[in-house]
Amino acid sequence: MIPSRVACVVGARPNFMKVAPVYAALTRAGFATRLVHTGQHYDAKMSAVFFDDLGMPRPDAFLGVGSGDHAQQTAAILQKFDADVAEWQPDLVLVAGDVNSTIACALVAAKRNIAVGHIEAGLRSRDWTMPEEVNRVLTDACSDLLLTPSRDADDNLRAEGVADWRIHFVGNCMIDSLRTHLAHARALQTPQSLGLTAGHYAVATLHRPSNVDEPARLAQILAALGAVARDLPVLFPIHPRTQKRIEDAGLAVPRDVRLVEPMGYLQFLGTMADAQVLVTDSGGIQEETTALGVPCLTLRANTERPITVTEGTNVLLGLDPATIAPAVAAIRAGRSKQGRVPEGWDGHAADRVVETLRAGIRTLRED
Repeated sequence: MIPSRVACVVGARPNFMKVAPVYAALTRAGFATRLVHTGQHYDAKMSAVFFDDLGMPRPDAFLGVGSGDHAQQTAAILQKFDADVAEWQPDLVLVAGDVNSTIACALVAAKRNIAVGHIEAGLRSRDWTMPEEVNRVLTDACSDLLLTPSRDADDNLRAEGVADWRIHFVGNCMIDSLRTHLAHARALQTPQSLGLTAGHYAVATLHRPSNVDEPARLAQILAALGAVARDLPVLFPIHPRTQKRIEDAGLAVPRDVRLVEPMGYLQFLGTMADAQVLVTDSGGIQEETTALGVPCLTLRANTERPITVTEGTNVLLGLDPATIAPAVAAIRAGRSKQGRVPEGWDGHAADRVVETLRAGIRTLRED
């Protein structure tokens, strides 16, 4: 089957950078495309500004599911996306990443016997306490077309018994967005507008439950960032979820840490590109820093993106906040690891997605 009507789904901030280049490439190639925003992230800081920064059109459908726990959010997406699919009748649904919108929309399409393509398939942390790991594995299981960002993802899928005809290495679509917008992002001079000097500041991001849901642990992380900030400016664009956890626990961000609201894509990309180091628990930032050649310290016990460690600039610190300050000090002393850009992170992954569709795809129902 060569699909002609393709629905592209976005729902949360990490999806936008992965889907934007694919949607643009499909449109250029003449596919009938529909952009569906589930509304999992729905406010201006986490959603609308990204459409503007990435040059994406307004969504053809906005489902407006809003916030809620995993069950509520997934159920709302299932119901509303099912109605949208029934009306538009795509012959391929493309989902990206590992958020609730990803698995919910994949399930809707699969149960309607519509082909499913998964952008960023095959990534595995093997940490089943992460909701994202559940979403990744289940989405891959019901997807016909597994579009992988790295060769280790191919290996993961084959080890799980996935047939080769379903696996298509295309490279990292999110890095397409980075390479397209990097010059513009740097031209904004966001760090300079905040009084920072290129190459002489750190950026911190935190949002994962393992780091922010336990008040004592969150307090330790904030204190560690404060220790770093005494010698190196630390910019902390704070995720709404993290802000709420800090407020609910009655914690204070150390005075030397520069707390700012969430940034738009271009602002953050330019800030990240000129940082001396990133301290994060984000999956996407591990990839972006590797593409940029910027040292990244990941405050997690594992990663679904091990290529950023084996080939890139990422270092897994584990879960002990006491490791943060010494690791930053080592980087400042010139002992940062030297990485390289992985295969397929060249800005042309979306073009390879289009080539894959033009060549025709099989479906699980045909197997």
